[in-house]
Amino acid sequence: MGLRLCPYSAALLPSGLLLLLMLTDLALSAGRPPPVVLGWSTTERPAPPSFLMVWIYVSLALGRPSHWSSWTPAKAVWVPISTPWWRALWAGATHEVRTSGGPPMTGAELQQQPQAWKDKYIHAFVALGPPWGGVAKTLRVLASGDNNRIPVIGPLKIREQQRSAVSTSWLLPYNYTWSPKKVFVHTPTANYTLQDYRRFFQDIGFEDGWLMRQDTEGLVEAMVPPGVRLHCLYGTGVPTPDSFYYESFPDRDPKICFGDGDGTVNLQSALQCQAWCGRQEQEVSLQALPGTEHIAMLANATTLAYLKRVLLGP
Repeated sequence: MGLRLCPYSAALLPSGLLLLLMLTDLALSAGRPPPVVLGWSTTERPAPPSFLMVWIYVSLALGRPSHWSSWTPAKAVWVPISTPWWRALWAGATHEVRTSGGPPMTGAELQQQPQAWKDKYIHAFVALGPPWGGVAKTLRVLASGDNNRIPVIGPLKIREQQRSAVSTSWLLPYNYTWSPKKVFVHTPTANYTLQDYRRFFQDIGFEDGWLMRQDTEGLVEAMVPPGVRLHCLYGTGVPTPDSFYYESFPDRDPKICFGDGDGTVNLQSALQCQAWCGRQEQEVSLQALPGTEHIAMLANATTLAYLKRVLLGP
């Protein structure tokens, strides 16, 4: 099988996500392995992103990405790759290839597609470390910036750029996953829950962020299942930012309180896919990856074996 990479520019929150979407050609002859198209998104911003969004598509026509245009920018560049798809994923992880993508974007797209279209074209949707309910660390990114532990880049240096990405505000925690009373940010003068986003944006001097949140918050309906076979893989047991305490808000690094997750995506956010069990005819499968960090999922043997089974069968 051949792979094709599709690079394009984006600017997103430093986090991590891998999404795999598999399309099948019902007309392919029995026993013939279908071709695969791999969508790979990159960014040119100074801070290396760690948001991973990869789509694997089984093309409807051999070697031709005939149904890719509705999912990717029109100016995508196609580059042939001759290695097997799992080796490409491994290479991307071990050689520190950075990618980015909007985490709930595929879910939103699937919710907008007619069921007949999904029944015909979608074989499976595999989400790795998916922040269905948002990510707690988003509040730190917006308040004081996050250099993702890159010591040569100050968080405040990249904060303006990180704020400018609409997808950053989109990834704030949602009330269908988090308690409305949970305090994400503590300061000497105020505490902020998900009910205080407007005041939060005002207090950090970025009121446009509130408008961004309003524009994107309704794009994904939490209780509307994707309507396709779903595989949800998620890391556990890695200390993950859960809340923040600022002695000087918002222009200093906070003290961090940690919870469970994969180091980036909080466990309760990744497990939101459980809400779709029994709410759609298609199977919803969950696979925990104990001790697996968000980006390290790409090099995890369990992950690669799971993906191979989904794509190629037993």
